[in-house]
Amino acid sequence: MEKGQSLHAYIKEELLNRIKTNKYKKGDKIPTEHELCKDFNVSRTTVRTALNQLTLEGYLVRQQGKGTFVADQKVKQTLTQTVKRYSDQMAVQGKEAHIQLINISVVPATKQLQQSLDVELNDPVQRIERVRTANGEPTQYEIAYIPWDVAPGITQEHAETSLYASLREAYDVHIARTIEHMEITFADDLLCTHLKCENHLPCFYIETIAENEAGKKIEFSRSYFRGDKTHFVIERNYPAN
Repeated sequence: MEKGQSLHAYIKEELLNRIKTNKYKKGDKIPTEHELCKDFNVSRTTVRTALNQLTLEGYLVRQQGKGTFVADQKVKQTLTQTVKRYSDQMAVQGKEAHIQLINISVVPATKQLQQSLDVELNDPVQRIERVRTANGEPTQYEIAYIPWDVAPGITQEHAETSLYASLREAYDVHIARTIEHMEITFADDLLCTHLKCENHLPCFYIETIAENEAGKKIEFSRSYFRGDKTHFVIERNYPAN
């Protein structure tokens, strides 16, 4: 145990190591609280705190009357340069991807959209609301805004696949660059409805502005990812000199 580390943090780390090294595999029932107390020689309160944190973070699932089990692996998404569609990223992880359109509407540009998209106040902007799932479980809720004059008349067919691919193939609009800002937020009633999660679940929040080759702003989006179902990979390349 690291100096200054609490007992429950140590137990959490040990259990997480067992999960990540496949000592406890997906779907396995882990030892009971009583067994873990004996294993680590600690109180039930300490063990329960560690288990609660691992459950909240999506590594464990509790089933009433049956016990605690190792959860399915989190969906991995890459934040570095990638041209892979969502479905492709899920396929290599053995998961079936689906994009569900909630709503498409045309709204007048607000002051925030005016700044984020370089449109004039009240200009028509398409609002595209979607949920992404992996193996039928919601992982991401997204609201994207695209100016009408960039790609007029986006359809359900366009929205229920890769939006960037649809812009390229249907409108000859190419996304060349994105700027993304990530924060942590907590699920409110709206997110709970779309992500089918508990209130106040920690979520990743990403705000994105997408530009074409000329630097024109094409899309502004807000995306919310379930913190217990998603983790992100960031890769960086460094020059030799």
